[in-house]
Amino acid sequence: MFKKVLVAEDLDSISITVVQALETLSIPEIEHSKYCDDAFLKIKKALHDNAPYDLLITDLSFKSDHRENKLTCGDELIEAVKQIQPNIKTIVFSIEDKSYRIKSLFNNLGINAYVSKSRTSIPELKIAVENIFKTEEKNVSSELVYALNDKSLLEIEAYDISLLKLLSNGCTLDEISISFKNSGIIPNGSSSIEKRINKLKIYFKANNNVHLIAIAKDLGLI
Repeated sequence: MFKKVLVAEDLDSISITVVQALETLSIPEIEHSKYCDDAFLKIKKALHDNAPYDLLITDLSFKSDHRENKLTCGDELIEAVKQIQPNIKTIVFSIEDKSYRIKSLFNNLGINAYVSKSRTSIPELKIAVENIFKTEEKNVSSELVYALNDKSLLEIEAYDISLLKLLSNGCTLDEISISFKNSGIIPNGSSSIEKRINKLKIYFKANNNVHLIAIAKDLGLI
């Protein structure tokens, strides 16, 4: 069984319940963080101390407050953690149920399991922990299996997510191109970016960029 687990969750009631569930699995070291920034620093320090976490369980949504944070959601936390510790096992524990976003988490961020918060979520979370410890197979809540099996869904890439996020922030084609070049993302030419945007608009039946962004937000892509 896992030896060291970090739970990233901003609600105390849920965090306490998750920790108690993990304790029944005889996991010796369980810690939790209310902020994504704190969770990332804990993982970074653990690596530095040669005592890394072997499992991260995180929510996707974190409410903002008076504190300023660099990482504001579970997606960003997972992405940052994977850059410094690619082999860490990861479970998302969230109420999010949009197919596109769930597929994106598996395909683009390499999560190992997705457990939907519900009345039966704690038993399912424990099963997910046990399963991903034993195997590399993807694990998802029974009511969300369709999210992985629906072949009609477009395989949204990390490239598309980055593009849509910048577009939603009001960036022009030239600004997106510069951002991609600075980040080493390819293709990064204005023409290629425009073609990808048009392809996304056709697929999602969006009338314009504003409509495309609205659809992407509604589907949970951004």
